[in-house]
Amino acid sequence: MYNNPYYSPQISIDRINNQIAELEKMKQQIPPMPQPQPTNLTQNFQLAPNNNAIRYASSLEEVQKDMVIGDTPYFSKDMSVLWVKNTKGEIKSYELKEIVQKDEKDLKIDFLMAQIDELKKGIKYAEPTDDNVSEPSENKKPTNVSNDRTSKKK
Repeated sequence: MYNNPYYSPQISIDRINNQIAELEKMKQQIPPMPQPQPTNLTQNFQLAPNNNAIRYASSLEEVQKDMVIGDTPYFSKDMSVLWVKNTKGEIKSYELKEIVQKDEKDLKIDFLMAQIDELKKGIKYAEPTDDNVSEPSENKKPTNVSNDRTSKKK
């Protein structure tokens, strides 16, 4: 192309410039697109009740006041009482007690303490009382034997 004597680079440049001018005219003929205006957006959220959450109450009166959709547990602040309220308004109360897991050493200690208590009870029943104590017979003289040594001589 460059070695061709009949080729002129100016012709190619003119052709490119003409195409650019045509594209510019076409661009001006197209109506401009309006800029999108921001619209006021209002979103309304309705949150469904969360039945998985733990609810706390200070007293039975608080549980009675609250409206529930399904069976709902309420715990006291110290976790010692559980109230379960259903949709009819019925409330059941439960007392909670912590279960402490014991390891082998704690179980052994409890077993030995129980044995000690059992032995103490056995000793308590085996202790002699004043009625059951017998003194040595050497110091006492029998009361039903008479000591009169009267002999009859003829």
